[in-house]
Amino acid sequence: MGQKIHPKGFRIGPVFNWVSRWYAGSRQYKHLLLSDVLLRRELFLKLKSAGLAQVEIERSINKVKVTLHVSRPGVVIGRGGQGLEMLKKFVEGFLGKSQMKVDIAVEPVKEPNLNAYLVATGIADQLARRMPHKRVCLQAVDRMMSAGAKGAKIKLSGRINGAEIARREKFGTGTIPLSTIRENIDFAAVPSLTKSGYIGVKVWICRKSE
Repeated sequence: MGQKIHPKGFRIGPVFNWVSRWYAGSRQYKHLLLSDVLLRRELFLKLKSAGLAQVEIERSINKVKVTLHVSRPGVVIGRGGQGLEMLKKFVEGFLGKSQMKVDIAVEPVKEPNLNAYLVATGIADQLARRMPHKRVCLQAVDRMMSAGAKGAKIKLSGRINGAEIARREKFGTGTIPLSTIRENIDFAAVPSLTKSGYIGVKVWICRKSE
């Protein structure tokens, strides 16, 4: 079971919460869902330098609250809050609804080495810069375990090191019980565009229960 389903989707409710929280009728649902997907895509591109890890969107009748989980909050907020105001105007313009009140909150990621998306993004960026994949992955696993993880696993798939034949390689240590729902397991899959083509990077982190 644990190998056939998204580890975070499997644990929504007991461990994780929904990243989009709103209710809509059958006519509006598809439009709001597409709006959420496109807004997330734009924010991840715009705030990549700030270490954006997750975007939570809450909608009510006349208000949209966007919560940004970032590893470097100062980059988003800017000097005197200017960055936050510019970001608020960008979201308002993107949603295109003048009557909607937009509220943006910034939450810091306490330990970036225990966030699967940030770890996977770091590995993908290093692979794109043609750094040796074994050293990159082993160092990432060491950092995750040093940060307090119970277990960590990285899987690469594709033409690793520009090889003619695509293959998969795994790196990991500790325990990652994917079938145990109460375990806090973070997961992310990020593609890395190298000169030989895409290399898929998947990261699993078993975090200690809070």
